[in-house]
Amino acid sequence: MAVFHTQLDSHSEAFKQNADVMHAGVSEVRAIETRVIQLADEKAPRYIKRGLIPPRERLSRLVDPGAPFLELASLCGYMQEGDTDGSAAGGGVIAGIGYVSGARCMVMIDDYLTKGGSITQLGSHKRLRMYQMALQNKLPVIALAQSGGGDLTSLGDWFGFSGAGFALQAKLSAAGIPQITLVHGSATAGGAYQPGLSDYVVMIKGQSTVYLAGPPLLKAATGEIATDEEIGGAQMHSEISGVADYQAENDADGIRIVREITASLDWNDSSNSHAVSQYQGPLYDKEQLLGIVPKEAKTPYDVREVIARVADGSDFLDFKTEYDMGTVCGHMRLHGMVCGVIGNNAPITAHGAAKAAQFIQLCEQSGTPIVFLHNTTGFLVGTESERAGIIKHGAKLIQAVTNTSVPKISLVLGGSYGAGNYAMAGRGIEPHFMFAWPRSVVAVMGPAQAGSVLRTVASAKMARANAIDTGKLDALEKRTVEVMQAKSGALANSARLWDDGIIDPRDTREILAFVLDICREGQARKVNTSQFGVPRF
Repeated sequence: MAVFHTQLDSHSEAFKQNADVMHAGVSEVRAIETRVIQLADEKAPRYIKRGLIPPRERLSRLVDPGAPFLELASLCGYMQEGDTDGSAAGGGVIAGIGYVSGARCMVMIDDYLTKGGSITQLGSHKRLRMYQMALQNKLPVIALAQSGGGDLTSLGDWFGFSGAGFALQAKLSAAGIPQITLVHGSATAGGAYQPGLSDYVVMIKGQSTVYLAGPPLLKAATGEIATDEEIGGAQMHSEISGVADYQAENDADGIRIVREITASLDWNDSSNSHAVSQYQGPLYDKEQLLGIVPKEAKTPYDVREVIARVADGSDFLDFKTEYDMGTVCGHMRLHGMVCGVIGNNAPITAHGAAKAAQFIQLCEQSGTPIVFLHNTTGFLVGTESERAGIIKHGAKLIQAVTNTSVPKISLVLGGSYGAGNYAMAGRGIEPHFMFAWPRSVVAVMGPAQAGSVLRTVASAKMARANAIDTGKLDALEKRTVEVMQAKSGALANSARLWDDGIIDPRDTREILAFVLDICREGQARKVNTSQFGVPRF
């Protein structure tokens, strides 16, 4: 055993201050999520009178009672795309990974109580991200659909890319990954193809409608007059067109049918994955995770203190410890599952980049997934660093982290700046999962540095014109700092889907173990692929 012996003083004033700041960050995220739910609950009664089940109650009826459910991208769209009060957080869809009839599935439920369920560009990207996760990890997709469709006020700006979701649905079917859609309301025009491209479609009698053109458009385009039911009702699609495979009596009955379809897949029998039942928890209290990251970003800390509160038995086998202490590499277990870990204690040096690249290749050789714990200002700059070959060694690291085939799971603890973000499997490198702690930062550089750089460039330009204006330079620097601060914090980054969600530090171990097991199960699962997917007859 290579048990890590903590040096953390959890009774110190600095620790308490760090914990208070981090706890406030967690509370801020939870308050945003809670407000969206409360606003939806206020609208729910009038829909309940019509026989509709609210979105989050649909979720609770769909997933297995007592089983874990990991909600993803809950802050998507927060204070973005015209959202002035934060009420649009979630992107119009409740999404996550949970168990349905014993099978782990990707679940997407249209939140028709938030902005009518209309889909913005970020909401569309969230759906794409969920499809990508399902494809990568071989997760069945269950969609409970009741959306207002694309937001027409902005759809013209992103329509050209909107077919990507349909393409991913087609790829999922061809990859042998089943998709089940329950249509609760109306699916019109492009929205009709979402159930149309699913492998199983459930519609509700007298409630669901699916058509390319509704009665008003049909009359305007052809002069034909028809009712909703005649054009695209559940009975018509069940008996005549064949779009619907199952017809439900109401919302609850539809969810029952979806659970029965999922059970009939016998999905768990196609996986060689097995749960590890025996493992030891960390030796240190998870509550201490709140106080490890300093409230002042420039104050260093040892990432091993985080690892010790996440790893089974606080056991961490350090790799090449003395070669470069700023980049930490090693092995640990999570719920009995072995994984590699790469973390930061300092900027990434040429030695650190070489060390991490070698470690990634060793993980590739053994098929070991890697967890990246971000806290880096990026690659070390300066004459000495350049002479040491930081560019070539940094490039090797980026090549290694990009091209490794093992699962990559990223977690931003503190800062993740510049090319250091790429080297640590940031969003652009497409890790299997990526999460962030509250108060974390992802940016090209720090706000103060950005302000200083632009000031220097502007000052040089003014000097050439012999017209130095200190007031303008001060204003430029101040504005740059403010803009960078507003766009680089955890809330803004998560809102733009730069991660899959902000998590409470105390949940780190359970969430990492959950997604690690998803990756392991996906790798082991055998699926029956086809060239074109399952067409609807």
